[in-house]
Amino acid sequence: MASSEIEVVSSDSKTQENPPEVPVFDVFSASAYGDFQKLRKFVEQDGASLSKPDVHGYYALHWAALNNFPDIAHYIIQHGGDVNATENVHQTALHWAAVKGAIAAADVLLQNGARVEAADVHGYRAVHVAAQYGQTSFLNHIVARYHADFDAPDNEGRSPLHWAAYKGFADTVRLLLFRDACQGRQDKEGCTPLHWAALSGNVEACTVLVYAGTKQELTVKDNAGFTPVQIASDKGHQRVALFLANQQRAHSNCWRDKFCSGKMADIGYAPVLLCIIVFQTVLFMNSVLAAPNLTKVTAAVGIWGWTAISLAVGSLIMFYRCSSKDPGYIKRAGDLSNRINTEDPLLNVDLNNSAVWMGNWSQLCPTCKIIRPVRSKHCPSCNRCVEQFDHHCPWISNCVGKRNKRDFFILICLGTLTSLISTAVAVQRIWGALPGLRTEESWIRRVVVQYPSIVAFLLVDVIILIAVTTLTTAQATQIARNITTNELANAIRYGYLRGPDGRFRNPYNHGCRKNCSDFLIQGHTDDEMAWPPLQQVAS
Repeated sequence: MASSEIEVVSSDSKTQENPPEVPVFDVFSASAYGDFQKLRKFVEQDGASLSKPDVHGYYALHWAALNNFPDIAHYIIQHGGDVNATENVHQTALHWAAVKGAIAAADVLLQNGARVEAADVHGYRAVHVAAQYGQTSFLNHIVARYHADFDAPDNEGRSPLHWAAYKGFADTVRLLLFRDACQGRQDKEGCTPLHWAALSGNVEACTVLVYAGTKQELTVKDNAGFTPVQIASDKGHQRVALFLANQQRAHSNCWRDKFCSGKMADIGYAPVLLCIIVFQTVLFMNSVLAAPNLTKVTAAVGIWGWTAISLAVGSLIMFYRCSSKDPGYIKRAGDLSNRINTEDPLLNVDLNNSAVWMGNWSQLCPTCKIIRPVRSKHCPSCNRCVEQFDHHCPWISNCVGKRNKRDFFILICLGTLTSLISTAVAVQRIWGALPGLRTEESWIRRVVVQYPSIVAFLLVDVIILIAVTTLTTAQATQIARNITTNELANAIRYGYLRGPDGRFRNPYNHGCRKNCSDFLIQGHTDDEMAWPPLQQVAS
C-alpha cells in the first residue's frame, strides 16, 4: 500500500471566504455573497453574461451552489446559466454544493437537469465529495431523493465509503453501511475502507466498520501485503492497532467451536455463575450450618443462616429472570420489510417521529438496519440493538437494558446480602468452635486443618462479596444519576451528553429522588429530556 495519503482535489477558493467588506463588483461576487439585487442589476441593466466563467474558470452558478443560495441559483439557470457547466477539473456546481452540504441549492440544480452522476477528472461524483467533507445529510438527501449511486468507484477504485473511512467521518460511514455499501471492496491499491480508516487512525470509524462487517476485512491484505492492523501499527496509531489486533484475535480464537456448536458457543459464563451459586449454597448448608464437628446451631445463627439460604434462592430466581428476559431488544428492519421495500427508510428522515429520531446520525445501526432511539446501542455480543443499553454482562449471558435492569439490580443486591450474611455466619461458627484461641497463627492453622471446607467457602464468598458490592455501589450511583454504564464510558462520543458549552451534562438527571423512584416503580429510568438541544445535533 502506498504511503502517500489520499488528496482531496478542490480549489482553495471554494472554501476561503473573502472579508465582508470586499465590494460586490461582478456577477461572480454577487453570486458568492448572495447579493440578489446587484446580480439582477449586472444582468438586466449592464448585460453581464451568466454563461461564461471568470478568469479562474469558475461560473457564477458554482459560487451560488457552494454558499447555498437557491434563489440566486434558480435565477442564474433561468438567465442562461448552464446547470452542468464544468470548471478546470470538470467539477459541476453540484460538486461545489456537496462541499458545504448545500441541500437547498442542490435541489434547484437537480430539478433543473443537473446530472447527479457527473464525474470530474478524478472520477469524483457528488457522493464522493460529500463523503470527503463529511456532509452526511447532503449525501443522504441526494441518495434518497435522486437515487445517486452511493457505492460508485472513482478513478482509483475508491467508493464514498473509502473516503468517509479515511477522513474519519463515522456518521457518514454509518449511513453508507446502513445503505449496504460494499465494505469489502478493494481499490487499485488493494485497500478496503478499513485499510484507509486504519491509515488515518480514527478509532470510531474503525469500530463502526469492524462491528458492521464480517470480520474478514481484518485479514484482507493490500497489494503490498499489509493488513489494516499492520498499517495502523506502522503509522503509530497504537489505539487502532490494539483494537484491530484484539478483534482479529477474538475472531481467530475458535477453540470453543471444537467443543460447542450452535447457541452453546455463545452461552457465556452464565452456567459458571449458576454452578457457583448452587455450589456455595450447598457448601454453606453442609459445612457451615450442619457440620458435625461444629457446635450446635443457636437460634440466632439458625435464623441468619436460613435467611442467607433464602436470599440465595432469591438470587437464583433473579438470575434466571435476568438471563432469560428480553433486555429491551429493538425490532429489526426485517420486521418492517414491506414498508422498507416500498419507501426509503431515510427519506425525509428529519420528519420521522421525534420521539425516535433526534437528528443524530449515530442513531443509525448498520447491522440491524434501524433508526434506534437515543440511549440505545448495538451489542456486538448479542448482535442486537438494546434500548437504554447499560452493558453486556457475560455472567448472565445477556445484556442489561431497559427491561431487565431492575431485575439485574435486585440480583446484585441479593448477591451482596447473601455473601455478607453467609460470611458473617461462617466466621461466627468458626469462632464459636475455637474458644481457646490465644494467637492468630494457631487460629489460622487449626481452622485450615480442621475445617478446610469452611475455608474454601469463605475464600470464594469473600471474592463474590467484593465483586458484587463494587458492582452494586456503581449501579446504585448510576441509577441515582439516571445514567448508564455505557454513557459514562463513552460520554465524550455522545453529543446529547454535552451542554451548549461543550461540557458534560446529563439531560436525563431529574434529581436523585425522582431518578430512584422512576427506576424502582417503572423498572427503568425516564427518557424525557430536561433540555432540548438534541434536535440540533444533526450533522
